[in-house]
Amino acid sequence: MAKNKLKKYSEVADFQNVIQPSFDDLKKDFSLKGSWAEKYFENNNPLILELGCGKGEYAVHLAEMNPDINFIGLDIKGARLWSGGQIALEKELANVAFIRSDIFRIDKLFAENEINEIWITFPDPQPKKKQIKKRLTNPRFLYKYKRFLKKDGVIHLKTDNVEFFDYTLEVVNELKCKLLTSTHSLYSNDVEEILNVKTYYEKKFLEQGLAICYLQFQLPSDLIQQSFG
Repeated sequence: MAKNKLKKYSEVADFQNVIQPSFDDLKKDFSLKGSWAEKYFENNNPLILELGCGKGEYAVHLAEMNPDINFIGLDIKGARLWSGGQIALEKELANVAFIRSDIFRIDKLFAENEINEIWITFPDPQPKKKQIKKRLTNPRFLYKYKRFLKKDGVIHLKTDNVEFFDYTLEVVNELKCKLLTSTHSLYSNDVEEILNVKTYYEKKFLEQGLAICYLQFQLPSDLIQQSFG
């Protein structure tokens, strides 16, 4: 297993669709910040970001379904990004890319009003109390997203973890976000195609009989840094 991961780490370094900013690159704003569509994708299409994208299934499927939209998947694990990068190359998808980066520096990667939507698909729920600040829907992260998400930008969350989902609902209410959709059982009814994409982990959860929770919301226009603790 370790040798396989090392092999993937080595190979992914040569993938043209996987960007791996160094620590020094992110000490200041990244070179593509504010110009991902223009300079990387070479178009003016909308840009959608998937956080904690893992193997990149969602970003790849959405890119296939929406050729006129650009997609970026972000994750810290290079071996995971190898899968998404490889599949995107094989399918010749020019509208999807991946970034290997620590999410804590995400505001160094994207500029104000650069991102149209954010997808958070089956993130680590960080279940321990001391881990709450690491949850990707913690107010400290929502404030970072606010910096680069467009005014009417939407955040999507899919998770099998009810505790994490309910925590996010509490945050949405406390910050007075605009709640668009909320369900503790996504597949109890027919869903639109964009929500029917299933990641590797989602398939495993469904096989275990777990329900999938889904949440869609918008950040308030007056969200400020002091909002989080």
